[in-house]
Amino acid sequence: MPLVLHDTLTRSKRVFEPRDEKRVTLYVCGPTVYDFAHIGNARPPVVFDVLVRLLRRRYGAGHVVYARNVTDVDDKINAKAAKEGVPIGEITARYEAAYLEDMTRLNVAPPDIAPHVTDHMDAIVAQIGAILDHGCAYAAEGHVLFDVSAYQAYGALSGRNLDDMIAGARVEVAPYKKNPHDFVLWKPSKPGEPEWPSPWGPGRPGWHIECSAMIEQVLGLPIDIHGGGIDLAFPHHENEIAQGVCAHGHAHGERPQDEYARYWMHNGFLTLDAEKMSKSLGNVLLLHDLVQAIPGEVVRWALLSAHYRQPLDWTQSLLEQSKKNLDKLYGLLDRTQHIPSRRLHPDEHEATDPTQPLLDDLNTPGAIARIFAYAREIETLLAKQPREVADAAIADAKARLLELANLLGVLQSDPAEWLKGDVSDALAAEVEALIQQRAAARAEKNWAEADRIRDRLAELNVEVMDGAEGARWRLRS
Repeated sequence: MPLVLHDTLTRSKRVFEPRDEKRVTLYVCGPTVYDFAHIGNARPPVVFDVLVRLLRRRYGAGHVVYARNVTDVDDKINAKAAKEGVPIGEITARYEAAYLEDMTRLNVAPPDIAPHVTDHMDAIVAQIGAILDHGCAYAAEGHVLFDVSAYQAYGALSGRNLDDMIAGARVEVAPYKKNPHDFVLWKPSKPGEPEWPSPWGPGRPGWHIECSAMIEQVLGLPIDIHGGGIDLAFPHHENEIAQGVCAHGHAHGERPQDEYARYWMHNGFLTLDAEKMSKSLGNVLLLHDLVQAIPGEVVRWALLSAHYRQPLDWTQSLLEQSKKNLDKLYGLLDRTQHIPSRRLHPDEHEATDPTQPLLDDLNTPGAIARIFAYAREIETLLAKQPREVADAAIADAKARLLELANLLGVLQSDPAEWLKGDVSDALAAEVEALIQQRAAARAEKNWAEADRIRDRLAELNVEVMDGAEGARWRLRS
């Protein structure tokens, strides 16, 4: 079954065909490290982590190159550094470390390459020079600006035309612009701000040129897939295409966009209780706080509960339902720990391929539904006889369930530990001791003592499950 992805540029689903199956390239816009990420910032890395897992399964782990950048030059970074009276490197190092910690809690694997803007200034300056050489930019008052009128396909990604456009975010409207849609490639730094040398004077790059230059340097052009949030489609990704294409003189080709990225993928917005998050409303939910309070796997499950292109409304009930779903599945895995899942053969018939929903444009709700279908199958088999036949079928269904769960990046914890919940070492030690004492009392037929211990465990809100492999326990939900 082919992998089909929705391409923002063509507004259609397309069969994914990489330029080179031995080197599949993917770039996703990463964090601007001036503060803690909010929950909306977590959706792209989780979504594209699933895609990378799927690509690696399909083409081989060594044949996929995933880059996610770090923006460590920005007005907000400069403002934060000035406020605290520290170098920008201290700000960026602090919040990059927090971001990576949060990603680990979400079970998001690190990218293969994490280019930083400050490490690629030479490449940025060189690309700006190439755009100038091809007549698609101009210098004015220490600035270099991209001339939007020089690129005939501008607006193709976002579906806008120049008559309808307004200047985008982070683009200064200034008298030295030829037209208001032109955007900055290079600008002078303000007094006290970091600056780098360039042929147009000391300064720093505009936001958009950073990604274009880093993509070309670390991955080469054209890349296979470019991803990010839908809020980046315009102006950021629109401007990226224009820069990357014009730097190589392809501004007037039949499909110049194809010289930059072959597929464009964008995830939908995330709202908080049906409202857009904003500091003015006071409803910004920081990911760093959230993953300290609840398991990151619950957050990940919630983020994948809706199709990535659809809006996702973040609510307390969504988190509660995500926790219940995981508890149910971990409970099933715990009850079947004595039945090892068999290893799936890579050449198994497509009709039994558990990844089918994900091959259809990363249909994560469909994948979740299929996980529960496998779970129901296992539940039914647990009651069947003879055990040898039932257990073999359970091993098969369990293998498919776990294969799909691994691609989603969920059910990665030890079931027994998950079911115990977030318990202190002292409580865990007390419960383990009580269970041992209970087992000894029952062996001695001291039912009064066994009942006393059972009551104490109930006081601790602990549920004990007796089985052939011994007693297991968990906190009651």
